[in-house]
Amino acid sequence: MAVSKTKAKLVDVARQLFAKMGVENTTMNDIALASKKGRRTLYTYFKSKDEIYLAVVESELDILSDMMKRVAEKNISPDEKLLEMIYTRLDAVKEVVYRNGTLRAYFFRDIWRVEKVRKKFDAKEVQLFKAVLLEGQAKGVFHIDDVEMTADLIHYCVKGIEVPYIRGHIGAHLDEDTRNKYVSNIVFGALHRTEI
Repeated sequence: MAVSKTKAKLVDVARQLFAKMGVENTTMNDIALASKKGRRTLYTYFKSKDEIYLAVVESELDILSDMMKRVAEKNISPDEKLLEMIYTRLDAVKEVVYRNGTLRAYFFRDIWRVEKVRKKFDAKEVQLFKAVLLEGQAKGVFHIDDVEMTADLIHYCVKGIEVPYIRGHIGAHLDEDTRNKYVSNIVFGALHRTEI
């Protein structure tokens, strides 16, 4: 337990320093000093600043995954769940990128390396979408031919609008009701939702 606590502390300190000073301007020594751990301890867990940056991204994705899981477990109708999961995901990623300030530019510049870290998160997300789709199908809310394929498609659609959404290129000029109407029409039209 102490090992994972130490690693978590190092990741948390690195997250704060990256947000405040930028990834490029933060050194491994800065992280060691701010965490009150020696450089030897830091290098025991992470070989490089690059590695600790990816651990920061992974920890943020774990938090997001937990948020989506909580939505999927809510006692609400599957169609409401699905929309809330989509908004939770987009808003949480946007908030993480903006909260981390200088980390934002690094995130966009390094999106392909971030992709490698996201594989585990992506797999969990697809499973959560699949579970909600199966629930909706069992309750007669959705009529879906291939749940597996549909879960993949929803995942990739949401992922595809992530960067434009974060940058404010999608729906920034719309009020919340209008935005919800567009999203509902697209999602529920594709899922053949029945009125409940």
